[in-house]
Amino acid sequence: MLMPSPIPPLRNAMTIDVEDYFQVSAFAPYIARGDWDKCECRVERNVDRLLALLAQKDSKATFFTLGWVAERYPQMVRRIVEQGHELASHGYGHQRVSDLTPEDFLQDIVRTKHLLEDLGGHQVLGYRAPSFSIGAGNLWAFDTLLEAGYRYSSSVYPIQHDHYGMPDSPRFAYAVRDGLLEVPVTTLRLFNKNLPSSGGGYFRLLPYALSRWMIGKVNSVDQQSAVFYCHPWEIDSEQPRVAGIDGKTRFRHYVNIDRTHDRIARLLGDFAWGRMDEIFLGRRAEALSSVSAATTA
Repeated sequence: MLMPSPIPPLRNAMTIDVEDYFQVSAFAPYIARGDWDKCECRVERNVDRLLALLAQKDSKATFFTLGWVAERYPQMVRRIVEQGHELASHGYGHQRVSDLTPEDFLQDIVRTKHLLEDLGGHQVLGYRAPSFSIGAGNLWAFDTLLEAGYRYSSSVYPIQHDHYGMPDSPRFAYAVRDGLLEVPVTTLRLFNKNLPSSGGGYFRLLPYALSRWMIGKVNSVDQQSAVFYCHPWEIDSEQPRVAGIDGKTRFRHYVNIDRTHDRIARLLGDFAWGRMDEIFLGRRAEALSSVSAATTA
């Protein structure tokens, strides 16, 4: 008697926001944008460490890359593409969408798209807003992304947060415009609330077993692919310490960065991972959620 073939595990999307430690939004009050070129850049070595880890685990990822970084490290960008990963846009200079006019935003995302395509030699389909800065107050940004030629965004975090978030938006990929998907980073629905379960500071703060359990629940109960994100600086415990920052910012940025590399290695081994474009753009449109009232301009 023939046994049924085992169902392969869901592939989750591993995403990396390629920016350096001094470019995070929380450091904006302490490090002027005009002083970025004076800071010690560590992004290339950290991206190379992540590339080595992905190769070791035979996993692929999507690298949402700042144009500012790509201009300075074109060979790093080419290594990302040559090793089979997806190159996507994180905007040029890590400016929040909520701080830009529609005209400035269009210029930013077109400039970065063309830059990355010239360096990587492939069409750039995806975009992630710095600090998940597309929300209820600037839904026009989806129209602008569509105009600029993007096929998907991963810019909404459906949680309540002091700096970002749209907790009433859909938790999983949906057609936010005809021809444009929004693929939110992953949350777990528990006690009528969306709990962050997709990386960043929460992944560094929470016990690894809890993060693994939450992603497993999304795969098994929701039967959805998770979207995880991290930053190259999160695996760099030797990065320069920024002086004069407040205690809350210090804790959020530096907590457990000495453990994150090994935690990501465990995560890559515990789940199946892939690129955003391959996981989400191959889905049938009928399988995607319809645009909700929370995301209708």
